[in-house]
Amino acid sequence: MTAPAAPAAPAGTAAHPEPGRPRSGHRALLEHLRPQRGRLTAGVVTGLVGSVLGLAQPLAAERVVDDLGHGRPAAGPVVVLSLLVAAGAVLVGLGHYLLQCSAESLVRTARCRLTDRILRLRVCVVERAEPGDLIARVTSDTTLLRQTTPLMVAAAVTGTLVTVATVVLMGLLDAVLLGVTLTVVALVAVLVAVVAPRIGRATRGTQEAVGRMGAALERALGAFRTVKASGAERQETAALHRAAEEARRAGVRAAAWEAVSATASAVVVQVSFLVVLGVGGARVASGDIRVSTLVAFLLYLFALAPRISQMAEGVGQLQMAAAAAGRIGDVEELAAERTDRVREEDGTEEVREEDGTDRVREEDGTEEVREEDGTDRVREEDGAEEVREEDGSDGVREEDGSAAGGPLGVAFDRVCFGYRPGTPRVHHEVTFTVPARGLTAFVGPSGAGKTTVFSLLERFYEPDSGRVLLDGRDIRQWPLALLRARIGYVEQDAPVLAGTLRDNLTLGAADPSAGDLARALSLTRLDAVADRLPHGLDTDVGHRGSRLSGGERQRVALARALLRRPRLLLLDEATSQLDAANEAALRETIADLARDTTVLVVAHRLSTVTSADRIVVMEAGRVRAVGTHAELLARDALYRRLARTQSLDR
Repeated sequence: MTAPAAPAAPAGTAAHPEPGRPRSGHRALLEHLRPQRGRLTAGVVTGLVGSVLGLAQPLAAERVVDDLGHGRPAAGPVVVLSLLVAAGAVLVGLGHYLLQCSAESLVRTARCRLTDRILRLRVCVVERAEPGDLIARVTSDTTLLRQTTPLMVAAAVTGTLVTVATVVLMGLLDAVLLGVTLTVVALVAVLVAVVAPRIGRATRGTQEAVGRMGAALERALGAFRTVKASGAERQETAALHRAAEEARRAGVRAAAWEAVSATASAVVVQVSFLVVLGVGGARVASGDIRVSTLVAFLLYLFALAPRISQMAEGVGQLQMAAAAAGRIGDVEELAAERTDRVREEDGTEEVREEDGTDRVREEDGTEEVREEDGTDRVREEDGAEEVREEDGSDGVREEDGSAAGGPLGVAFDRVCFGYRPGTPRVHHEVTFTVPARGLTAFVGPSGAGKTTVFSLLERFYEPDSGRVLLDGRDIRQWPLALLRARIGYVEQDAPVLAGTLRDNLTLGAADPSAGDLARALSLTRLDAVADRLPHGLDTDVGHRGSRLSGGERQRVALARALLRRPRLLLLDEATSQLDAANEAALRETIADLARDTTVLVVAHRLSTVTSADRIVVMEAGRVRAVGTHAELLARDALYRRLARTQSLDR
């Protein structure tokens, strides 16, 4: 009988998602600026008012010079000039402060968005990325965004408007001298147009080089003991030095183009001042303009010079900010396990998940979920979750994410899978059925595809063809959060995070009770470990659990999974680093758990699974036999050979 075709994977969940083309840096920058437009506007307006007061200062100075030249009292104009200087300085400073505050908020938002996106990326995407480069985008690129935004915005708005106003006022004073000034502005504009794109490219190259250095450092720290044990410190140091040199060269290129822009702008402005002074002096001598007019014009020119430099610098800052925003935007183009939220005007919040699930959160905190199969799911304010199935049955999921109910059955229906397009497949029409409840073991040579079974069950990857079923339902139809809440997974390397022992045990579990913690510690024999630690459960375990032994890390991972009270427990070589006594004890614990839970175990040591209810023998990505230990000894040559090598062929 032909199995039904597998449903199409939801958008964004292709088996082999690839990053899209890098976004336009300027478009990405606008997306970051849009939420801050209120604060940015306040900063710009405040600074602009201060700059306008600065524009009035030369006119006040002209009045002071005229009054003094004609012997009139100048106290009033001097007071006005003083007030203009003080008020202008305060407002410009306040505007700068507001722009800096908005930049900090912008960076905070960018970092939150970026970290949220990274932690929701699909596993296959992260495995192809360089962790150090992702970290650099969160830290270095966002810092660059913070440094460049205030200068860029001030130059784009305030600098442009004040420059235009200054030019108009200079034209009212003397059109001839204005012609000289406009020539200066034109020269700077041409210079900026030529240099700015090169600054942007050089800045992006610098940030990418910093990312590669971060990746090289993360690589060395991730295998720190191996590096030392291999005597490879010099080799890894040389690699880091090469990355640092590459970053330096890229930074020097960016600095060179910035220096060209800044130096040329300064030289042109200085030349223009000398020309204006010469032409203006001649016009004063001929009686075409008064001395006070020349003084006012020169004051405007002095005010214009930094504005021109600011505009040139602002264009460079724009290119740098766009390069940083583009690199941040690249991460947002990567395939993620995405949930789209829509907040209605009445306060309800609807969530459309990858799989088509509709989730509605009411104002009172109740959350109703309407799934594709017609199931209605209501989450109350206290976190309890009631499930009304099509057949009228009710189920309840607790606040900690554990799903109440019986164990889950598992089935693979002609599953084919490869980790990347163009590479050999890991699974070739894998088919097996595991009933709810009991212990099922997966054995076979390395590379047979055993661990991949667990990766597909957790939906870290999607099958290329065929179906993975959980309780008879294709797992692509399960909401991801609900699917993973019902599964406890202990990985082969049993990772432990930096933090306390309690932090690691309660990872993903919402405030478990003291009784639950005590039960998990007792089942995994961690209670004795916690008792001897200086601060008990609140003892820091070090980077990646470095203060724990390998066996203790495995027991922490197992206890963490048990705290979730899973309906399906996946154990990938979960006892490989335990001594014989602890292994025997945990084997009994797993057997006890299997009475009420579906337990799947990947094992190379057959001694840990000889009493399993069923054993699935895999070879080269295929299931070659299923049976008990005795049945497989009698009829499967590969299993018999594996048992013989471990003296278990009797």
